[in-house]
Amino acid sequence: MIPSGTMKPPRGKLPLPIIIITICVLLFMAVLYAERSSFLNSSSTFKFKTCPRKHNKSKSNYKKAEEVFANASWIDDRFDFDPEECNVANGKWVFNSSLKPLYSDTTCPYIDRQFSCVKNGRNDSDYLHWEWQPEDCTLPPFNPELALKKLQGKRLLFVGDSLQRNQWESFVCMVQGIIPEKKKSMKRGRVYSVFKAKEYNATIEFYWAPFLVESNTDIHIIGDPKKRIIKVDQIMERAKNWTGVDILVFNTYVWWMSGLRIKALWGSFANGEEGYEELDTPIAYKLGLRTWANWVDSTIDPNKTRVFFTTMSPAHTKSADWGHKNGTKCFNETMPVKKKNHWGSGSNKGMMSVVSKVVKRMKVPVNVINITQISEYRIDAHSSVYTETGGKILNEEERTNPLNADCIHWCLPGLPDTWNQIFLAML
Repeated sequence: MIPSGTMKPPRGKLPLPIIIITICVLLFMAVLYAERSSFLNSSSTFKFKTCPRKHNKSKSNYKKAEEVFANASWIDDRFDFDPEECNVANGKWVFNSSLKPLYSDTTCPYIDRQFSCVKNGRNDSDYLHWEWQPEDCTLPPFNPELALKKLQGKRLLFVGDSLQRNQWESFVCMVQGIIPEKKKSMKRGRVYSVFKAKEYNATIEFYWAPFLVESNTDIHIIGDPKKRIIKVDQIMERAKNWTGVDILVFNTYVWWMSGLRIKALWGSFANGEEGYEELDTPIAYKLGLRTWANWVDSTIDPNKTRVFFTTMSPAHTKSADWGHKNGTKCFNETMPVKKKNHWGSGSNKGMMSVVSKVVKRMKVPVNVINITQISEYRIDAHSSVYTETGGKILNEEERTNPLNADCIHWCLPGLPDTWNQIFLAML
């Protein structure tokens, strides 16, 4: 008999503790089985290492991938060129043996003998295979067809000194090769020259104005710098030839750098040349550039004409600047300077600052083509002794004299082609 007050367990049902123990045992067995299966099964989901003997194909794929990434010089995280974002002066020269110029001084008939280094006896060719690579962006290669399409129905005018002529001839040579012979022409003059691409109704022109402003030496050149006088407030006699142009590219620098104080004149030469005043070069340069800037602001319609200014092209006349204390100028140099941010005595930062300050104050936007830093490295790219002097090509004996080296101008093809690569990207 069951005492009163004691509950009788329901028939057919297991006590709760037994159910819990049973469930725990089943779960434990399931986990144990899963672990054992995982250990034995190489295709387990949770594997951290591939067995090389069972995955030869995977190993091959991984190895190929590793080789590709190890040799991936093409992997580039730089952004596409944007003149507003990319500091093109910050970069390095990279040797590229597959890089081929778009022309030679034999295939382009428009190169001055002064710049025709190969014709004049230069045998080394490494200077033609250096490629400028900005750190921040990719610089697109010069595309002659694209350049001519951008110039279709337009006038492009380079204004400045012999280094600007260097750049102009480079640009002409880079595009002329794709134009049939009967559809192009060149008319050369002492002051003004015009290349015509007839099929594109385009002209690529050059106007000689080494100071931009007027002087007593830019038309009829005076060899003695002491006798040169610059009219720092006069430009109209030259500038009247620069109107009606779609794209203007200016430069002026090297003619100001005589090492002497500048004889500057206000007013007309008709009143005689005795009224000049001697000024420090940066001051005279600033006055001349302000005259140019005032002309641009008062004459140029930015909706019709784009204005560019090419910064100074460095001279390499002191080999000690790049550590060659026993050298002479750029004579026999065949490699660029490797030192990052190299800056020699042939580029004046004070003068460059003048350009920057004047341009910033202008109403008309001026696009600055900054070639100075990239050119500072290129001690190997000058005409050097492969040039002419007094209208005569240097002979073999004269080429052995380092003092005859021209370390101001550049071989064509050569460095000015990169200037125009940057220029076209900015267009």
